[in-house]
Amino acid sequence: VQLQASGGGLVQAGAPLKLSCVPSRRTFGNYAMGWFRQAPGKQREFVAAIRWSGHTVYADSAKGRFTISRANAENTMYLQMNSLKPEDTAVYYCAHGVGIIYSNLHSPGAYTDWGQGTQVTVSS
Repeated sequence: VQLQASGGGLVQAGAPLKLSCVPSRRTFGNYAMGWFRQAPGKQREFVAAIRWSGHTVYADSAKGRFTISRANAENTMYLQMNSLKPEDTAVYYCAHGVGIIYSNLHSPGAYTDWGQGTQVTVSS
């Protein structure tokens, strides 16, 4: 599955931003999709994930501010980010994987397909 992420940009602290991720084909079965981010000089870190069942998980840094969702009719996954902070600045990647157990949803290695990333920059 190829993934196309979009929606990044330059915003001021406190502003919202919505990212989108479109797979090249419809996803089926026991799949999960997630958002990760990578800031310069740092490792890629988990942001949020959504399973085929609709169950969602979030990193502590995202809880209460970010919402992951999917629109099945549009075959699109979203990440609504509110109250953005300068420390949210990073390249955001969407990912897809099959058969990922709950405890591995936060692990980049559990996902087999990755988008190209979209830059999010939050100014103070």
